[in-house]
Amino acid sequence: MKTSSVLTVLLLASLFASASATADQNYLVPSVVYTDDDKDRLVDDDFGGLELALGNQLTDRFALEGRLGIHQLDGVDDLDMVELGLTGLLNLADDRAVTPYALAGLSVLRTRSVVFNDRLTPAVSAGAGLKLRVSDSPIYGRLEYRLRFSAEDSRNPKDHLVSLGLVIPFGQKSRAMPAPEPMPVVEPDSDQDGVPDTLDQCPGTAAGIAVDARGCPLDSDSDGVIDADDKCPDTVAGAVVDPMGCELDSDADGVVDRLDECPDTTEGVRVDIKGCEIRDVIELKGVNFETNSDRLLSDGSGVLDDAAATLRRYPDLVVEVAGYTDSAGNADYNQGLSERRATTVYNYLVAAGVSADTLSVRGYGEANPIADNATAEGRAINRRVELRLISQD
Repeated sequence: MKTSSVLTVLLLASLFASASATADQNYLVPSVVYTDDDKDRLVDDDFGGLELALGNQLTDRFALEGRLGIHQLDGVDDLDMVELGLTGLLNLADDRAVTPYALAGLSVLRTRSVVFNDRLTPAVSAGAGLKLRVSDSPIYGRLEYRLRFSAEDSRNPKDHLVSLGLVIPFGQKSRAMPAPEPMPVVEPDSDQDGVPDTLDQCPGTAAGIAVDARGCPLDSDSDGVIDADDKCPDTVAGAVVDPMGCELDSDADGVVDRLDECPDTTEGVRVDIKGCEIRDVIELKGVNFETNSDRLLSDGSGVLDDAAATLRRYPDLVVEVAGYTDSAGNADYNQGLSERRATTVYNYLVAAGVSADTLSVRGYGEANPIADNATAEGRAINRRVELRLISQD
């Protein structure tokens, strides 16, 4: 009774394994089996047989199989053996050309021999195998070894089984083709600037014009003239510009209105960087020296920088750097001091990029006063350095 119950359980489990499988997880394994039986069976010989397994691949790694094996030896001592069981298989690696697996199972073994009567005994098995794929075909080979223990009184014989079979999937339905990815919805872009019409705030942009996220032509310096038409793309913020994006220069003297201190200069005359006409003498108001010294005071640097910028605009100008003093003190000393101060200005201009070939230095001492040396204010005005234009050709 006990043995019959075990057999019933194994049959139900095998059927459940098949019934619960999905269509693409079922498989059949017909195999040929070589058995090295235990000598305790009183038939110490090797024999062959067939086995059929019905399997269900429950997961990528684990499968469950119901097995039916028939083994027979014909000879002096005939032995017939029938095995019905349930086996679990565990892949030891991801599926590949050769995939190792381990197995364990329970079965019921029916044995009959001329030496003993029919016996129905439970058995347990353990072993390992290899799945062998040689192509992309769903059918593949399987080589397996099992060690089987059966409970036959006190003898508990153990058998060694080696089988070779084919794994044949069945009941497979055609896999549904994956739904095609929906085609992206392309919103209309009438002016083809890369911004769809629904977002385009400047829908009539000309072809090839770079636009911002709103679909409007770029205006990097925000002067109201788009980059494609802007001839002066780095205009200072807030400056008034002409249709080409350049700052206005009403008198066309090369100095924009924003910086022009003499906005009505006659057309064609030379002007300094402030837009004022250059005459025979460029005064350097604000260029002062330490008392009785040729060392410049720092507050004159800006005046000299402007003068250097003007001279660089007109590299053909030939200029004399002229130094003067007031009438106080020894005339010879004042002469030398005026020369040294003129030389200081000369060196500053050359360092600022003015060609030395266009400059000369001369000290005039107390000569050519432009104010009254009798007053402190007049003497301060007379202590000066000027740029005298020798040639404008």
